[in-house]
Amino acid sequence: MSTGLQFDYEWRTTAFVVVMVPVLIALGFWQLERAQEKRQIAGAFAQMQQLPAVELSELRGVTAENQLAYRQVALTGEFLPGRYFLLDNRMSKGRYGNEVLALFALQDTNDLVVVNRGWVAADPARLSLPAVTEVKGPVTITGRIYVQLGTPYLLGDEPATAVWPKRLQALDIDKIRRALGADGDRLFPYSVRIAQNQPGAFDAHWPVVNQSPEKHTGYAVQWFAMSFVLALLYLLRSTNLMELMRGSRQRSE
Repeated sequence: MSTGLQFDYEWRTTAFVVVMVPVLIALGFWQLERAQEKRQIAGAFAQMQQLPAVELSELRGVTAENQLAYRQVALTGEFLPGRYFLLDNRMSKGRYGNEVLALFALQDTNDLVVVNRGWVAADPARLSLPAVTEVKGPVTITGRIYVQLGTPYLLGDEPATAVWPKRLQALDIDKIRRALGADGDRLFPYSVRIAQNQPGAFDAHWPVVNQSPEKHTGYAVQWFAMSFVLALLYLLRSTNLMELMRGSRQRSE
């Protein structure tokens, strides 16, 4: 009768566990990192909320993204008629639509800014364009600078320069700049998300983060729990631990 712990190293089971446990643990730590990123974003947004809106020209020499992200700005000028991009495959309350990225010419410098006017409903089959109301004449609008995290993964060719509006799968200022040709040299390097109830705004409710830090933390706990359960099942499957525990309990009785 065996009196010690014995292992049965069945190679397929062992290989699976050796691979999967570190993967699950890594996914847990990745979710914790995502939670920390979301806390930092929310903190940066809260700080920027305390600052008043400024003219975009006042930020011309600022290059640090953490000083620009979510900064409230006032833009005076006019929307270029008919010249806008449709950010494709944007969902709102379960409905398919587009975000309208309009070109806005500043009155004082004639520089161009990509202004995200918000979400509009669109044809899911993409056979027709959404109804986009034009804004005529000079206006003053407020919004917040949007600094995108990471580099967007884009599929397909660049939008044709001769046809308006143009569809985009993801916001990419460099791609927009190239699509504008010579006018791209005047383009501000970040987009501005228009505030709700401003002239030209559609559905402009902008979430600070798409998922809360608490949700990412919950996902991390799930990944860690899965790694623990997998390791425990492997230990029970590959050893005589259960027999030893039963024998110990019987002797104690």
